[in-house]
Amino acid sequence: MKLQSHTITQGRDRAPARAMLKGIGFTDEDLAKPIIGVANTWIETMPCNYNLHELAKQVKEGIRAAGGTPMEYNTIAISDGVTMGTEGMKTSLISREVIADSIELVARGHMFDGIVALVACDKTIPGAAMALLRLNVPGVVMYGGSILPGKHKGRDISIQDVFEAVGANARGRMSDEDLRDIEDHACPGAGACGGQFTANTMATVMELIGLSPMGTAAVPQVDARKQDVARLCGRVIMDAVRKNLRPRDICTRAAFANAIAGVAATAGSTNAVLHLLAMAREAEVPLSIDDFEPILARTPVFVDLKPSGRFMAADVDQAGGISVIAQRLVEGKFIDGSALTVTGRTFAQEAAEAKETPGQEVIRPLNRTLKPRGGIAILRGNLAPEGCVIKLSGHDKKIHHGPARVFEREEDAMQAVTDGKIVAGDVVVIRYEGPRGGPGMREMLGVTGAIVGAGLSDSVALVTDGRFSGATHGFMIAHVAPEAFNHGHNAAVGEGDTITVDASRSVLSLDIPADDLVRRLAEWKPRAPRYKTGVIAKYCALVSSASEGAVTRVSEGA
Repeated sequence: MKLQSHTITQGRDRAPARAMLKGIGFTDEDLAKPIIGVANTWIETMPCNYNLHELAKQVKEGIRAAGGTPMEYNTIAISDGVTMGTEGMKTSLISREVIADSIELVARGHMFDGIVALVACDKTIPGAAMALLRLNVPGVVMYGGSILPGKHKGRDISIQDVFEAVGANARGRMSDEDLRDIEDHACPGAGACGGQFTANTMATVMELIGLSPMGTAAVPQVDARKQDVARLCGRVIMDAVRKNLRPRDICTRAAFANAIAGVAATAGSTNAVLHLLAMAREAEVPLSIDDFEPILARTPVFVDLKPSGRFMAADVDQAGGISVIAQRLVEGKFIDGSALTVTGRTFAQEAAEAKETPGQEVIRPLNRTLKPRGGIAILRGNLAPEGCVIKLSGHDKKIHHGPARVFEREEDAMQAVTDGKIVAGDVVVIRYEGPRGGPGMREMLGVTGAIVGAGLSDSVALVTDGRFSGATHGFMIAHVAPEAFNHGHNAAVGEGDTITVDASRSVLSLDIPADDLVRRLAEWKPRAPRYKTGVIAKYCALVSSASEGAVTRVSEGA
């Protein structure tokens, strides 16, 4: 094999580099082998990534056994669940870019021949995938795995239940004792949040798009089998290096369509729209927000998962894993089975080896689907000329028509919900929370959870240029673009204006005369950025619209 790492490790003139590496234990034999970067997102600030430090040891063992030399390095992670509802949440989406940039920089600097990226919390997954697609060296994404369910009064619970319990407690619908018991038991150990929230949605995407070996992601983080998964990923990367199988060979237009179908079938997180757009840009695959809707419309929901269903992510593992979902997608002809995966085999070949658990109820047969179309949809209209995303799972509602309750930031909306100032029929509008306006496009799980906890999920709509957690459910519309900070039309909404959400017609509209909208937008005054220095200011200066994946770019059109 011709190895790019040899540029650093081989030849007379590279003696200084070898001397440095020998100082930490590498030998001439080690340095002659393919060098595999093990990009780790381990961190002690959350349960999601907590065990990745130990799992990396097994990945490295698998690499060595397969004839490679691993070199582990770290990047960052931000916990959405910990920072939710605070100024700290503004760093979450920004971290996706930092993760991608830092994985890329170390890999380019050290000229690794391949990369295994260990991921778990939400932004680490797309961030790692973006880096692999930029670098286009053989790469594997290894998902650390879901947390196990917590228990409260005999039922499974997750972090979603804690957020909703806060709203219920604030409205007098839950005791302080029950709130504390849910808080104490929702997160029983290490692992990413336990429903088909953003982390598990994107883990599903990684298997279905082909960057993770099929059958690996659903194993929970604390399960002993995860060590076997880690060693397998070490072997898979070495096979990919020998075959020169690269991420852009795998992540074709067909593969992106397969991933979108997986998001639809599992009623996955709206954040998948942002992340798949961002990944496609790195892969140089043409993909727009309008390409999602036909796939979402033709793919039924057949996986019964929280936040809108009955089961936890760990139950997918018990049912047979994501490969069973893949098998259903092949069976229904919802995907292209010829798409290549990181093992060198096709999607259909991998899916054919799925071992479904007899009698399982999590992944339904196609003659008993939960909904005839995917759990999210793309809307447009005079409130979102560039588009927005609505959650359709967990309810049968298609239309909402009501007065706008306008808030300039998430905290004010949260206060109104917990104080009982939001009533049935309202449309809660939270603006200036977009990629630039926030900045950082905060998730709104605190507010959406409080709305559910207050018993208003069926009677209140929420519209924002920010994001939602994958744990959000109810009649919620996010990613409104252009955002208010960029002279978006939602900046013109006034308190009490009537807003119509019609998912059956894919429309989000502000019901005022067109000339009134023009006049209000003409009177709009730009706002100064909230951050003047540092990484958040840099992001604000470089970030694109949510309709383009909220990616950073060097200049317009770059």
